[in-house]
Amino acid sequence: MDTKVNYALVGTFVIGLIAAIVLAIIWLSSGLSVHEFSMYQINMEEAVTGLSPDATVEYNGVNVGSVKSIKLDKKDPQLVKLIISVHDNTPITLGTVATLGTRGLTGITYISLKDKGDDLRPLKKLSEQDYPVIKTAPSLLLQLNTGLQKLTESISQVSNSFKALFDKQNLQSIKEILINLQQISATLAANNERLNNILANTSTATQRFPQMMQTLETNTLPQTNQLIANLNTITDNLSNLSAELQENPSMLIRGKKPQTLGPGEK
Repeated sequence: MDTKVNYALVGTFVIGLIAAIVLAIIWLSSGLSVHEFSMYQINMEEAVTGLSPDATVEYNGVNVGSVKSIKLDKKDPQLVKLIISVHDNTPITLGTVATLGTRGLTGITYISLKDKGDDLRPLKKLSEQDYPVIKTAPSLLLQLNTGLQKLTESISQVSNSFKALFDKQNLQSIKEILINLQQISATLAANNERLNNILANTSTATQRFPQMMQTLETNTLPQTNQLIANLNTITDNLSNLSAELQENPSMLIRGKKPQTLGPGEK
């Protein structure tokens, strides 16, 4: 019986077995599934501090991919060009927006994708683009930074306004106004008794006013109405006399003759 062992064959078998075990481990760690990915480009207009290749890409909080590369745009150094890999089943549309996100106290930075829902057409690559470009929105940190800058500018403007308001000339004017108010207060205090008399007389006149109105209503108004009625009667009589004189001017000499009786009248 041949007891010789082929060591080359044994070594090949062992190496193959180890490779198979490694592949099986990788296969199991990947969840026994194979995903297809699509590449997209994001042009960030802010600093991407803390973001690194292989950083997570999330869509509404769900892990859908990773960052593949981070580069400065050669044509515009203020832009940071990101290339991300996203699962094919992720609904990337024309309304999808990318922002930088940071996880709490850990400070881990990632890419957050959200869809506004205003345009659900699929995002496609244009002829001059290497990959479809996802629109961006300012991150929360950038919004806070911008808000703090505006607040600082507003406080500075208010401070300058106060400085301009309380310059030497305005302070002198305010001082003169206070002096005038003090003098007016002193004058009012010195003439307090006279002012009280004036107010008392005004109050008395106010109390007498209803009595005067009542007297006017009960006495004066009826007499005035009677006088107006008499004047109306006199006016009517003068009008009649004027009309008769126009018809018979001889009335002034002969007087008014009695009207001639008709046949059968007595």
